[in-house]
Amino acid sequence: MIFHLVVFLASVLAGAVAAISGFGIGSLFTPLLAARYGTKLAVAIVSIPHLVATAARLVRLREHVDKRVFINFGILSAAGGLLGALLNLRANSPVLSIVFGCLLLFAGISGLTRMADRMRFGRRMAWTAGALSGFFGGLVGNQGGIRSAALLGFEIPKESLVATATAVALIVDGARTPVYLAIETQQILNAWGLLLLMIPGVLLGTWWGVRLLRRIPDRMFRPLLDSLILRLGVYMLLHAIKLQRHQ
Repeated sequence: MIFHLVVFLASVLAGAVAAISGFGIGSLFTPLLAARYGTKLAVAIVSIPHLVATAARLVRLREHVDKRVFINFGILSAAGGLLGALLNLRANSPVLSIVFGCLLLFAGISGLTRMADRMRFGRRMAWTAGALSGFFGGLVGNQGGIRSAALLGFEIPKESLVATATAVALIVDGARTPVYLAIETQQILNAWGLLLLMIPGVLLGTWWGVRLLRRIPDRMFRPLLDSLILRLGVYMLLHAIKLQRHQ
C-alpha cells in the first residue's frame, strides 16, 4: 500500500517536472520500479505512462514546436529509440548508465558555468544528439536529459524547447513502446494496478506543470534546466555505481 502511494506521488511529481523541463518521467520512475521488477521490466512498464504524459503535454504545447529543430532530432531519435529497445532485450549494463550520467554532468556544469554559451549545435551535431538521446531512451529508459541539453544550444524560447523536446520524445516512444509490449506483454499486464495509478498521476502533474512553465521567467528557465540536468547526472551516476557493486 505504501509503495503504491509512493508511486502515485512520484507520478504527479514526474509529470510536473517533465512539463517544465521536457524530461523526468523515465528518470524518476525507472529506478523506483526497478527495485521491485528489475530494470528491464521497469523500463517497459514506465514506457506506458511516459507515452500518455508526453502525448498530453504535446497537445497543450503543440503550437510552440520548432519544426526545423524537430526534423533534425526526430528521425534519428526514432531510429535510436528502436535500436535501444531491441538491445534492452539482451543487456542493460550499468556501465552505460555511468557514461550517460557523465554526459549529463558535463552538460549541466557547462551550462551553469556559461561554457555552453560558446557552444552551438549545427545540423550534423543535432542528428547525432537526437540518435543518442533516442538510443538511451530505448535502452535504459532515460533520454530527455541529453536531448534537453542539446536543445539548449539552439537558443530557442523555453516553450519551444519543452514543446520540441516533447514532440521528439513522442516519436521515440512510438518506436520503442510497441517492442516492449510485444515482448513483455504478460508482465506489463500483471502491473495493471500500478499503471492505473501512474497514468492519472502523470496527467495531473502534466496539467499543473504546463501552467507553471508559463509563469517561469525566461532568465530563470535556463539555469533551472541546467541545474536539473546536473542533478540527474549525479543521480544516474550514483544509481549506476550502486548497481555495479551488486553485480
